[in-house]
Amino acid sequence: MWFRRIPVRKIVKRTVLGVGAIQAGTIATLMVVDYRRKRHRTPAVFPRVPPRSVTAGSSEVTVYTYGEDLYSDMLGAIRQAKEQIFFETYIWKSDAIGQAFKDALIEAADRGVRVYVVFDEFANLVVPRRFFRFPANVNARRHPLLAHSVRMPRNGGRNHRKLLVVDSDAAFIGGYNIGSLYATDWRDTHARLTGDIVWDVQNAFIDYWNLSATRRQQALPDSGTMHWQPNIRIHRNIPRNMVYPIRGMYLEAIDRASDHIYLTHAYLIPDEDMLRALIGAARRGVDVRIIVPAESNHIVADWLSRGYYSQLLRGGVRLFLYQQAMVHAKTATIDGQWSTIGTANLDRISLLGNYEINLEVFDPDVARQMEEIFAIDSSNTVELTSENWHRRHAMVKFSEAVLTPLRPLL
Repeated sequence: MWFRRIPVRKIVKRTVLGVGAIQAGTIATLMVVDYRRKRHRTPAVFPRVPPRSVTAGSSEVTVYTYGEDLYSDMLGAIRQAKEQIFFETYIWKSDAIGQAFKDALIEAADRGVRVYVVFDEFANLVVPRRFFRFPANVNARRHPLLAHSVRMPRNGGRNHRKLLVVDSDAAFIGGYNIGSLYATDWRDTHARLTGDIVWDVQNAFIDYWNLSATRRQQALPDSGTMHWQPNIRIHRNIPRNMVYPIRGMYLEAIDRASDHIYLTHAYLIPDEDMLRALIGAARRGVDVRIIVPAESNHIVADWLSRGYYSQLLRGGVRLFLYQQAMVHAKTATIDGQWSTIGTANLDRISLLGNYEINLEVFDPDVARQMEEIFAIDSSNTVELTSENWHRRHAMVKFSEAVLTPLRPLL
């Protein structure tokens, strides 16, 4: 019959190649637009909140929303260290801020402090390799570009964590990478922790370090703690063990919401379960609001994220576009009771791929502070309405549809 003579394989192959070519062309165009946009970018201007400390159980939480404030306190802690420092970051620029951190860590090692450093190799490919040369008294390790084992590709997640622990007395975790750009031009969120919770952050570093201990870089002592805190916790994704609790933490909290959910995220590319949970909350009367950057530092991620806007808006979720700066925070607060600050974005790479670490707090005072920060951030946003969103150009809608198959990659 006539349909048997149709070269099905050839048609499928050409269709796949054609779609791939359109996707590649779309991405290339977006990259050109992004390059030109960044060349003409003006210094960021945005409202900020001075750091303020809140007690949560037997621990204290200080929230930072401006990089200069955070870096000042982090460097101060490193310079006062007496026993040991655990430092872990994703991006570490070789600019003035990055050099200040490197110098402070080396000076600490020179005065006898045990210094351990971890950074991600992939995230720093554009940083000169000589910047990551340390003296022998600094124990430095790069998270490898490739997976730990070819036979176990699940180990290949990036190390997206950002943490610092000094003398078991203070810990810092959150979204800030290390670099001059992040000090003044990015709106991010980090937390300083003191009290019993510091052990949990320290333990997270030790466990990661010991995953790849060698004769040269031996395992760190791993001891338990007498303190169990029900109201403040640390959750960490461990791809090597296929452990991803941060996604579950978010889903459980969203399902419990009865009044409001305030999320601030740099990249919003939720999986089906997360999308369903957010829309389900909005439909049962919860005030669901999400702040995202109007223009992030990854233009392709922006366009993939926008592919979800129609569903979210139709489901009753309110979207707010942050203006004049890149908002890189990964935070949420729900019902005046629950909050999280960490490194995990609401996308598949963070929730089901990378090494990540998030603080979870059940405390009304911390939630109140996070709500205040959300309100101030909201003053620098423009709400995206369904009417405005559906008026976008047909070519924009076509480009979003073309990129839809790439969502699982992010």
